[in-house]
Amino acid sequence: MFRKNKTNIAVIGATGFTGLDLIYLLSKHSKIQIVNLCATKNLGKKISFFDKRIKKKLPRISSINKIDWSNIDLVFLSLPSGGAQKIIKKYFYKFDHLKFIDLSADFRITNHKKYIETYKINHKAKDLIKYSIYSISEFNKNNIKNYRIISNPGCYPTSIQLPLIPLIKKNLIKFNNITIDSKSGYSGAGKNLEKKFKHKNLYNSTYAYSTKNHRHIVEIDQEFLKLAKKKVLFTFNPHLIPTFRGILTTIYLDINKKTSLKKIRDELIKYYKDSPFIKIHKLNTEIGSGNVINTNNCEISVCQTRIKNKIIIFSAIDNLIKGASGQAIQNMNLLYNFSETDGLK
Repeated sequence: MFRKNKTNIAVIGATGFTGLDLIYLLSKHSKIQIVNLCATKNLGKKISFFDKRIKKKLPRISSINKIDWSNIDLVFLSLPSGGAQKIIKKYFYKFDHLKFIDLSADFRITNHKKYIETYKINHKAKDLIKYSIYSISEFNKNNIKNYRIISNPGCYPTSIQLPLIPLIKKNLIKFNNITIDSKSGYSGAGKNLEKKFKHKNLYNSTYAYSTKNHRHIVEIDQEFLKLAKKKVLFTFNPHLIPTFRGILTTIYLDINKKTSLKKIRDELIKYYKDSPFIKIHKLNTEIGSGNVINTNNCEISVCQTRIKNKIIIFSAIDNLIKGASGQAIQNMNLLYNFSETDGLK
């Protein structure tokens, strides 16, 4: 039943890695009520069958057809790319109170032709892109409320943009010859991991892939161009590592001659002074993903190298939380004027 003091939620794509983390976090949120948990398989099963962490009594898995859309305020869509756009297209105009947080790539790319080129899927809701916002939470605290479709960024782009966007805004770094090296736990590839990656010793090895055309490059290019007003030249190489979750991104870049290591760190501290999930370490701090696992935090460390005016910035997040479900909830909190940390402490 609808409760006036709660925001009614449906989660579509409930049983994937991201969906389960999303439900686990939402189950502890004080301001929402989970009304529907939807999937295409395992209908009728309890969500605790898939994730023993979820202790709260929640609706059983059902199909989308069971949703009473007039009773839902917000839908989380945790689906493969191509799935969310069809659902949003179907219900966006029918229920003008309804809001959507899409964890896929369907609304990340503002140019639908580039989306088609990158994801090899036709965009069936390109008329709705103008009603969507690409939202890394820390960059959209004020204007997110103006949109009904919230596009959650990719996990790699989140780990890359959080340290770089403030520096691009202040023109503190050179916009060419940037090298980005990211290592992610294999959960980032989803439950169909073994279909996507065929290399030997999959769960016990480190594997580099998509050196030239990783699909996240398009959204990073798009967001950098908005701020720099010119092409930011970077190479990006992702790796899968033999751990379940977590991303460590290493960014090699040149700083302007009048910019110091301290100035870079000071700018990041200033930019994120009101951001509870961002931690800027002391200069030259060695970091890994260990501290951020199972949190919505991002840890950043600025380090010097042997080469003058070349620095390294490390960025660590949990790919399933800050890189997906946690950021989706953070976006929801901003959208509804909840405490930004609600459900994420």
